[in-house]
Amino acid sequence: MTNSLQHLFEVINQVKDEQDLRSQVVPKIGEYFAAKRCGVFFFDQLPLLDKNFHKTLQIALSIEHNPIARYLVERHAPVHEALVASPKVWTMICPRADHWHVMAGPIVSCGKLVGVLGCTREQSMSAFDAQNLADLSGICLDLSVWAATVRAAKLSRREWPYQPFKSDRLTPRELQIAELVALGLTNAEIGTELWITENSVKQALKRMFRKLEVSSRAQMVAQLSATKYHLPSLKQSLSDLVLNADQ
Repeated sequence: MTNSLQHLFEVINQVKDEQDLRSQVVPKIGEYFAAKRCGVFFFDQLPLLDKNFHKTLQIALSIEHNPIARYLVERHAPVHEALVASPKVWTMICPRADHWHVMAGPIVSCGKLVGVLGCTREQSMSAFDAQNLADLSGICLDLSVWAATVRAAKLSRREWPYQPFKSDRLTPRELQIAELVALGLTNAEIGTELWITENSVKQALKRMFRKLEVSSRAQMVAQLSATKYHLPSLKQSLSDLVLNADQ
């Protein structure tokens, strides 16, 4: 494995769109996991694919046909085939020789599964293990925040010629709260910092979400980071944003 996790995170942070993600990052992820095949799929883009390939993917990613897909949808956690099926059952589900060992991780946004990162190995290769799953979890966490950031930036660029930033609707106090959210602080920690109650922070965040038309802390920070408001680095606190999403 010539790439380190830190190197992968740095490469992910540098790419600007999903085309670059596939051409520059996915091959490095495949190399990191010594995978025969590696790919990333965003569900809202599947209709743009070749019809036959799209039909195949619909079956492959169907929770009725694929226990790995069902595991991802239900748990939003990385999984390999041995966690959900015996070798005999898996062979019937996926008979391809280069898919003897399969590992997949979720790309999540706003509490929904929006994409999948998958790696496969041949029968002659070793199976994916717990350490592989742990590493994939970190990569998918970074990809989830990256996807939210990139898509928010695209939306902002489209809206700029026609209407003011949604963030103009935030009060100075709300911008203070947003800055602390971007630093990874919990609601309780923000309340302590600003000398207000934790419930006041919760209510403020609800108002801010409505104003910005977002539904998560990560999405809010991604949108504000893409506008004229220079909040602290989103990548600096991506883990805290996801871990504190429901607090």
